Amino acid sequence: MKIQNYVETVLQPKIQGDGGWVEFESVENGTLTLVFRGECSKCMILYRCCDWIEQQIKSDLNKDVKVVAIRKKPYFQDV
Repeated sequence: MKIQNYVETVLQPKIQGDGGWVEFESVENGTLTLVFRGECSKCMILYRCCDWIEQQIKSDLNKDVKVVAIRKKPYFQDV
């Protein structure tokens, strides 16, 4: 399973359960860049979620990645 597919089908639903949203941005040279929206965009402990995502990918896909988080406000806060 590709990392993008894993993020979209496995991780997104879990994060949505807490009111957040994660989007795949890119994976390059062992760095996985994810965009966090919703509740994630203002979460004070987002680094813990990133650590959890790294562990899940290592466990389920046997790949070592470092997650880089990009926070984006929900679209309705952009006005």
